[in-house]
Amino acid sequence: MLRSVAMLMVGPVAPFEAATICEVFGIDRTEDGVPPIDFRTCGPVAGEPLPTRTGGLQIVPAYGLDGLEGADLVAVAATPGREFPEEALAALRRAHAAGATLLAVCSGAFLLAAAGLLDDRPCTVHWMHAEEMRRTYPRVRVDPDVLYVDDGDIITSAGTAAGIDACLHLVRRELGSAVANTIARRMVVAPQREGGQRQFITMPVPTGRSDGLAPVMEWMLDHIAEDHTVAELARRAAMSERTFARRFVAETGTTPHRWLTTQRVLLAQRLLEATDLSIDAVAARCGFGSGALLRHHFRNVVGVSPGDFRRTFRLAAS
Repeated sequence: MLRSVAMLMVGPVAPFEAATICEVFGIDRTEDGVPPIDFRTCGPVAGEPLPTRTGGLQIVPAYGLDGLEGADLVAVAATPGREFPEEALAALRRAHAAGATLLAVCSGAFLLAAAGLLDDRPCTVHWMHAEEMRRTYPRVRVDPDVLYVDDGDIITSAGTAAGIDACLHLVRRELGSAVANTIARRMVVAPQREGGQRQFITMPVPTGRSDGLAPVMEWMLDHIAEDHTVAELARRAAMSERTFARRFVAETGTTPHRWLTTQRVLLAQRLLEATDLSIDAVAARCGFGSGALLRHHFRNVVGVSPGDFRRTFRLAAS
């Protein structure tokens, strides 16, 4: 049962990410039927202002590290810092050993890793920090694609919106769907996005470094619904097939087929969000040919079905 939550902050604090924890767990919503939660803001020293990454803004924790003691959940706020007070890491270890569930929002996972609590365990973090996490803490099993990872007594999440998803997931797990939905409605966010859903990384159209590829890539996008072969594209680029394929991988990091498939999925995302086109119509517009083929590639790239994606974003916008 979730009765008490301690939010641990170390400076510099990422204020928006910390605020998402406060929004889910720190507001009295008993009039809406949400059970009361004892919420504590904790830092290395009670009452000592913590700097934030927003210039001129400070956050003052009401509790010191002793505020973590006895908490059912310790939620670790994000921080761009990478050097952490040893006493804060020790407090995290003690809280975990005493039975607290730990939840890290975005780069808060680095505190858990520094405390040794993520060794040989799966986790996620914002995709921009995934390689740094792997390099700094090689024993941590990082999945850079998903929104959050629930590993039982430790939950980690990606960026800001994914932190909200992880918090609501934990509420649903501990207090039930009705409570999670109530909080989500008040926050005007989607009540549930599955953790396995991909982090919606913006994949801009790569700009070819050579005069030969940039026009071809633009032409592919202008004719995205058409079938394309490497031989045809190589002729358009005035290259041999082997040279074209090698140059394409060198400049985009992937093959022409995979690049085009990803661009088609990105177009499908935009159409699913902004139009009422049927799945089959979206598939035809994007060059997949059939709804079944769209569903296959969409799930591979995004992690959820086109229907689930559309329902989530419509709900979030309503």
